[in-house]
Amino acid sequence: MMDKAKPKGTRTGFTTGACSAAAARACVLGLVEGLMPEAVQSLLPNGQRVRFEVQGGQLEGQGMARWARAYVVKDAGDDPDCTDKAHLTAEVRLLPQEPGVVRLLGGHGVGLVTMPGLGLEVGGPAINPVPRRNIEDNVREVGDSLLSEVGLEVCISVPQGLEMAKKTLNARLGILGGISILGTTGIVKPYSTAAFRASVVQGVEVAATTGAGVVVLTTGGRTEKFVMQELPGLPEACYVQMGDFLRYALDTAVSSGIAQVVIGGMVGKLTKIAQGETITHANRAEVDTGYLADLCAGIGVPPEVCEDIRNAETARYASERVEALGLVEAFHTALAQGVVRTLKGRYPHQFALRVLVCDFDGRKLAQAQCDSPLNQDQT
Repeated sequence: MMDKAKPKGTRTGFTTGACSAAAARACVLGLVEGLMPEAVQSLLPNGQRVRFEVQGGQLEGQGMARWARAYVVKDAGDDPDCTDKAHLTAEVRLLPQEPGVVRLLGGHGVGLVTMPGLGLEVGGPAINPVPRRNIEDNVREVGDSLLSEVGLEVCISVPQGLEMAKKTLNARLGILGGISILGTTGIVKPYSTAAFRASVVQGVEVAATTGAGVVVLTTGGRTEKFVMQELPGLPEACYVQMGDFLRYALDTAVSSGIAQVVIGGMVGKLTKIAQGETITHANRAEVDTGYLADLCAGIGVPPEVCEDIRNAETARYASERVEALGLVEAFHTALAQGVVRTLKGRYPHQFALRVLVCDFDGRKLAQAQCDSPLNQDQT
């Protein structure tokens, strides 16, 4: 799987979603071929194909009562992730009356969504949209011959999930009974390590050498893709995935003499930045929903909705409520302006700043900016 010879602090790993997809792929292959594989070449959401070892393979039953079970052990690389070594388990059964259908369920150790604001169905399993698609893509890729005659029910479970969830904020977010199945690329980068902080600093320093006078900071792969579409033509080295390390990125931009900083982000991370956090990791900083409620009040959101937002746990809940009111652009513009105000106060007269906001599908929602050198009002 991953190269364990890499220096400590730099080794990447796999997401819970990628491991779940690999386990599901192994089960479907077992049903198709009549023999459980010891390893699979699984498709990741980012298009890569990676070999996963398969553990605990079972193939039971006869005819339409056949079922398969297998698990993949998560390797989180050098990221200090509480789900490292989790057994991402898939069980696949035939649905004789539903040809072509792939139905995804959550089993033991996968959290149940009990509150809105996560972009997931309340009452359903905490399996995020990208992993859902990735699991289904792998199932359909190897199960075409089966799906022409029957449907397939895929149940993802995590035996250690309940205990692992106690080390997360899941319960506060309304995810009960287990962990979430996550991942947008399939790859876990060691965002919380000193090595990754160093790579952020290095990335900004390299951006300063391009002569473009700008560094584009993003929180991950989706936001980077978004800003690349918004700002085409810049040297590739100008784009730096800062992860959670805003302070290190901006301090380096200042020391390197970069004239313009662009920040691309989504509602959760941008809220943390606007409220004054400079390390935005979930374990280090929580979203201040009171801040969002006050922001909403300023754009005309009814008081009762503002109070609901104040009592919520996620920034996404606020964005969903304002969307229902037709105030998406106004809300996200106000949020972007909040980011500019906060950073204007922290880095006066240091660089021009532009904040670009996208949704969870990478669509532009709003922007705000402050012209050089952070001594004018944001627009």
